[in-house]
Amino acid sequence: MCGIVGYTGFEAAAPRLLDGLEKLAYRGYDSAGIALHERGGLVTARAVGKLGELIGLTRGGSIYRGTCGIGHTRWATHGAPAARNAHPHLSQDGGVAVVHNGIIENYRILKAELEAEGAVFSSETDSEVIPFLIAKYLKQTGEPEEAIRRATARLVGAYALGILFSEYPGRIYAVRYQSPLVAAHCEGCSLIASDVPALLEYTRQVIYPAEGEVVCLTPDAMTVTNADGKAVRHLPHTVEWDSAAARKDGYSSFMEKEIREVPRAMEQTIRSLTDGEGRCTDLGGGIDPARLRETEELCFLGCGSAYHVGVAAQYCAEKLLGIPVRTEPASEFRYRRVPLAKNCLAVAVSQSGETADTLAAVRESRRRGIYVLGVVNVVGSAIARETDAVLYTRAGPEIAVATTKAYCAQLCAVYLLIAAILRAKGNEEEARRLERAVAALPECAAAVVGRAEKIMTLASSLSGARDAFFIGRGADYAACMEGSLKLKEITYSHAEAYAAGELKHGTISLIEEGVPVVAVLTQPHILAKTLSGAEEVRARGARVIAIAGEGVALPEDFADRDVISVPVPDPDVSPAVSTVAMQLLALGVCRARALDPDQPRNLAKSVTVE
Repeated sequence: MCGIVGYTGFEAAAPRLLDGLEKLAYRGYDSAGIALHERGGLVTARAVGKLGELIGLTRGGSIYRGTCGIGHTRWATHGAPAARNAHPHLSQDGGVAVVHNGIIENYRILKAELEAEGAVFSSETDSEVIPFLIAKYLKQTGEPEEAIRRATARLVGAYALGILFSEYPGRIYAVRYQSPLVAAHCEGCSLIASDVPALLEYTRQVIYPAEGEVVCLTPDAMTVTNADGKAVRHLPHTVEWDSAAARKDGYSSFMEKEIREVPRAMEQTIRSLTDGEGRCTDLGGGIDPARLRETEELCFLGCGSAYHVGVAAQYCAEKLLGIPVRTEPASEFRYRRVPLAKNCLAVAVSQSGETADTLAAVRESRRRGIYVLGVVNVVGSAIARETDAVLYTRAGPEIAVATTKAYCAQLCAVYLLIAAILRAKGNEEEARRLERAVAALPECAAAVVGRAEKIMTLASSLSGARDAFFIGRGADYAACMEGSLKLKEITYSHAEAYAAGELKHGTISLIEEGVPVVAVLTQPHILAKTLSGAEEVRARGARVIAIAGEGVALPEDFADRDVISVPVPDPDVSPAVSTVAMQLLALGVCRARALDPDQPRNLAKSVTVE
């Protein structure tokens, strides 16, 4: 959940570290710091609050002159936001500096052991034990990479580490386990980061170290060794977007920009997974059709919005495929004994490809012999590497914490997966119908985005409400789950999604005069049922906002200002369109309350710890 950067080269490191941290600020943070090689030792600067505080500490000082350093933005987990808890952390002798993304679960045991040996700690964090351990093993071995290997062998939990040694100026070491890390070497410098945006000013050629591999970076080279100390060669990945894609381009927020990019993200994803005629036989080479033909059960795994992708896909898949389909929160799946068929296809959905719980669910599924397909947005990410096959969404960089375009691209990918299974099982007619519906989604989404100002103006009239409810049936209920989450994430409102038929089973007691209720109405075969629920809450004073498929006949007394009409190419894929309207509703409320939609409080873009 934190951000890590590292730079070693021939130019001043501090400005480059601060710039990299700024590009990772979307991950969320409450303190920040940097450490540099300076005058034969290690110098640190740490501050609580926004990066401006850290910049103020470093501007004009000698710390700007060092050409090798590491930086960190921290979300507090162990210990309150305070300078003493901010990273980088130093060993007691000041010879080792570490930045850490993750959580060390056995830090109390390690801390007690080190204290018994005379160590004196200055923070409340779990991370501080790491430089102390590395320094201990450096004294024993005299070799930095071996010291890192011995220290990390003692750690239980998740980590990505950037490490400096005072005795080895100009070098950065890095290692990871269950946390993201990307590294690169280009002319005149080498770099590490938690995510690609921090590196794009320098290069689009990057590597993703495997777990346990130690990376050593100097201005002239980058080397990687495995757990046995043997050299490992990584072929670089080419990042398909440049630094311009990670800028706001005049929009008020990244979230607004990314909602407006939904049609393009859909189109690029669809194009990458289909052939010239829009067919998805092998999903762009991502999976063997024979494996799809054998599928007897589908299990979608994800967290947050990715879980909601699975719920929406479940409605479509169970209707069209006629096989058991289930959707499991990845955070629960890893602790349950979910019975799965031998020929089950597990589908792990994650924007970052590094979501800790989803990665653990992937590993548990594979341990049980289940074939796992990843749906991710980041090439070379952990889930992409550890699944049997992968479908890449082509949403480009998504900076806002609350996902929008990546969610919609994921829906396109899983709908095309369902079409590919249909074709593999011999149902060509249904496969083509679904493919045509998916092909129409970008244009439909563009129509909704074209009404953005109208939708956000409507939303501004709801800004005073502290509670909201979302109701729908079938696939509309799946869309409501995501719409409700968006409102919670960026406006801090209490919001809940309900299958419309559940209202009378208790929830209707919460309806009061003026409470907003968003009713999603795109499923013709159960439209009357959802309308009935909408009428029930209206009768109790709720203000109903209808998100209705074009052509849906609504009661005459529905106010025009409270109806958002959306084009729906097919009810089976409607969540990919209706959700865009709900994203804009949430953004409109957020804007009316003058909140920051890009960095909601307490949230991080990539949840890499449990």
